[in-house]
Amino acid sequence: MGKECILKMEGISKSFPGVKALDQVNLTVRKGTVHAVMGENGAGKSTLMKILLGLYPQDEGTVYFKGKEVHFNNPRDALHNGLAMIHQELSTVRSRNVMQNIYLGKEITYKGTGVLNNKAMYAECKTLFESLGIGIDPLTPMSSLSVSRQQLCEIAKAISYNADLIIMDEPTSAITESEVELLFKMIDDLLKKGITIIYITHKMDEVFKIADDVSVYRDGHFINSVPAKETNQAELIKMMVGRELSQMFPKEEVEIKDTLLKVENLSSEGVFEDVSFELRRGEILGVAGLIGAGRSEVMEGVFGVRPISKGKIYIDGTEVTIRTPRDAIRNRIAFLTEDRKYNGCLLPLSVRENTVIASLAKYCRLGFINRKVCNEKSKEMQKAMNIKTPTIEQKIMNLSGGNQQKVLVGRWLLTDPNILIVDEPTRGIDVGAKSEIHKLITNLAKQGKGIIMISSELPEVLGMSDRVMVMSEGKLIGTMNREEATQEKILLYATGKTE
Repeated sequence: MGKECILKMEGISKSFPGVKALDQVNLTVRKGTVHAVMGENGAGKSTLMKILLGLYPQDEGTVYFKGKEVHFNNPRDALHNGLAMIHQELSTVRSRNVMQNIYLGKEITYKGTGVLNNKAMYAECKTLFESLGIGIDPLTPMSSLSVSRQQLCEIAKAISYNADLIIMDEPTSAITESEVELLFKMIDDLLKKGITIIYITHKMDEVFKIADDVSVYRDGHFINSVPAKETNQAELIKMMVGRELSQMFPKEEVEIKDTLLKVENLSSEGVFEDVSFELRRGEILGVAGLIGAGRSEVMEGVFGVRPISKGKIYIDGTEVTIRTPRDAIRNRIAFLTEDRKYNGCLLPLSVRENTVIASLAKYCRLGFINRKVCNEKSKEMQKAMNIKTPTIEQKIMNLSGGNQQKVLVGRWLLTDPNILIVDEPTRGIDVGAKSEIHKLITNLAKQGKGIIMISSELPEVLGMSDRVMVMSEGKLIGTMNREEATQEKILLYATGKTE
């Protein structure tokens, strides 16, 4: 193998009420390498990392870090010993600025006073960002940044700890292509300094681009660990899901009927302007464009989340007024948002509560909630979506990202929508869950529903869409049929050009 081992986890087991999350799991990571960790959502990857960080104690097994057996009591303990992590779900404090987020818990103060030295923190933060190629002013409010820019700040924060090993959990799930290249350059620079990376991802192309070794887990078991250059995509998928996935994009010929939704000259001042498009029954309309192009914002306008300055919306040929999500739901529109954590999941609540909340009015009588019906509907969705949870009373925060996403899909299906808007429906979820979501979208189209799918993954857009509309800088640049859509043409449109 050629390089000394920096981390070894042997025979790790962990059980929770009703489920064995890890069963005699191993992980061996060589110093100064990128070690990819892969597996479906619910495979045990997050639990293994939480044990490493000291968030959970293991029931069995031993952890060795830098040649010594370790027992970290919490993430701060792990951090002091040279181990940092970038989490998939953003942990930023949105009410503070970028600099305050970077130095949270390690603030610089004037010696002997305890008074914050903002000047020193600003200077150090600016130097850090410049060295990483991140063009963000440290005093920028975190709440004003896009999800992708917040993710870059999280990456910078982890690097700022000067750790020996950095765990990156789906670091590219919410950043642009150019930012991905920037991240890969950062990783290359870290490797040159002898720093080790554990890279958790579902994106195969990234594994073969930057990883030295790959470890695969399935259903709480360790499957195998191999050098990246000695395997391929088909073998990894088979290890992850226990079978071959022949159809990642199960596109079927569906009869596309009359116009279901028509949007005319929709505008939101300073965000997007004069956007017009149509959606037909049985159609999957892909929405592409670079992050910041206004894709999500237009659909937020359609759903009543974002105020509209002008424009008209027609459903089945009749003009409708949509000022709030309640209006949209009443008109049988559903919206699966991009950001599960902030705009989707109600984290402290159960799977059951998260599933039924959008359609709760249906299950109330004389002001009382029919708990029996809520339980039945939630269990129906759990089965239909193949949601991995020991019970519907489990808090949704304890589920993997892919299973959280399935709960949200189930939530909106219970509202019986005719129009379903899905924003980055497979962001941060594994190949098996992606395939299931794609099949679900296809089946909904077969039922005559209209699907609007916003995605940053061009293979997904090209594989699933009947037509593709491309946004750039708040404007609709063009729409193309499935037959004429290519990756090159979409990227050309995304930069604001049409030829």
